[in-house]
Amino acid sequence: MPSPRIAVRTAGRTSVITLTRPQKRNALDDQMVEELTRAFHAAARDPQVRAVVLRAEGPAFCAGADLEYLQRMSGFDLEQNREDSRRLAHLFRMIHELRKPVIAAVQGPALAGGCGLATVCDIVLAARGTATFGYTEVRIGFIPAIVMVFLLRRVGEGRAREMVLGGSVIDAESALSAGLVNALVAPEELDAAALELAARLAHDNSAVAMGLCKELLARLPGLNLQEALDFAANMNAAARMTHDCREGIAAFLRKEKPAW
Repeated sequence: MPSPRIAVRTAGRTSVITLTRPQKRNALDDQMVEELTRAFHAAARDPQVRAVVLRAEGPAFCAGADLEYLQRMSGFDLEQNREDSRRLAHLFRMIHELRKPVIAAVQGPALAGGCGLATVCDIVLAARGTATFGYTEVRIGFIPAIVMVFLLRRVGEGRAREMVLGGSVIDAESALSAGLVNALVAPEELDAAALELAARLAHDNSAVAMGLCKELLARLPGLNLQEALDFAANMNAAARMTHDCREGIAAFLRKEKPAW
């Protein structure tokens, strides 16, 4: 049986999902997509998990598709390609819509599908001086079709056009400027910074409220103005009825911190 592509551990209220193919620059293949899907499903179902950190072993975050996987893909028929693409789309959507914050800790190259993995996370921390990002698919006659759905939301059409048509690799500072990255961190502090951020979100914020925020973020872009306002008003009303909101307001009035 092929060796596992990822490892999962729990640190407090955080699920830490690690890509564990450093010898292959953590390249994606169908097995890794399946393992990541199971890991994020488990994080979604576990009530003790309040946040997720996605990280990688070795000098690369994820250098795109595995070469052996690319060779196998070249022999797929149309239906096989559709099914394989649907599995990747399902993983990206699951990460994007997971009702818990997902933090990517990126060191070294995050290219093609690896850049896609980072893009669908809520917050991206990048190692200053080592992390690089790029949608390089056009260089081999391919397209970043699935992740483009999420990239447009994250950086806007102008930046997305530049990234996917240029196929260039950019450094962490440029990715920060583009809105692809949220913060730069010293390489030796990257893991600690990701875990610290995850712990702060899990400790300081209501898990219910963060989940509702992620539902709003996922659904609002597909609605017209009136639909968006109606949906937001309904979500606002529903949030007021939750135990977390009532407890949070009561704690605020008592000048205490709520015990999430």
